[in-house]
Amino acid sequence: MPRLFIAIDMPEQVQDQISDLYTAIQGARWVPQDQLHITMRFIGETDIHTETSIITALEHIRFEPFHITVKSTGFFPLRKDPQVLWVGIDKNTELEKLQHAIERSLTALGIKTEGRTFHPHVTVARLDRPHKERVVQFITDNHLFKTEPFEVTEFHLYRSYPGKNGAQYVREASFVSE
Repeated sequence: MPRLFIAIDMPEQVQDQISDLYTAIQGARWVPQDQLHITMRFIGETDIHTETSIITALEHIRFEPFHITVKSTGFFPLRKDPQVLWVGIDKNTELEKLQHAIERSLTALGIKTEGRTFHPHVTVARLDRPHKERVVQFITDNHLFKTEPFEVTEFHLYRSYPGKNGAQYVREASFVSE
């Protein structure tokens, strides 16, 4: 069954810079460049009635355009074997306000919170039993990674369809700044 998530897309030049980081790490499944995004909130499986309610709630969110910068690299989880490689987002109050507004809108619909702190990032690879040394080397080599700031003027609701070659994302709705 498809799953919903809310995300911010990035300009192609930022996606290009991120995909330039892709290296040979055994067990890494790199996210296709055109699917790189900042997940604001994972929702999960929903029915069409709930999706319609989510869209209506998100349409009421008001925000001004703001700029963000992609910078640094890391992995999740920290205490176990790495499963996800990511690039981070520079601390940004406006991004945090938008995420809180999204969370409040979903909670008002009865959708449970994720139960974890929001750490804005872009997933760049999923890892299957990687050589930890190569992951550490990737982090070390790219710890100064930074893109030019880019303007955020909208966010989107996506539906994710699992497939043999990874998930496919379909944009269901867009929500534009004031």
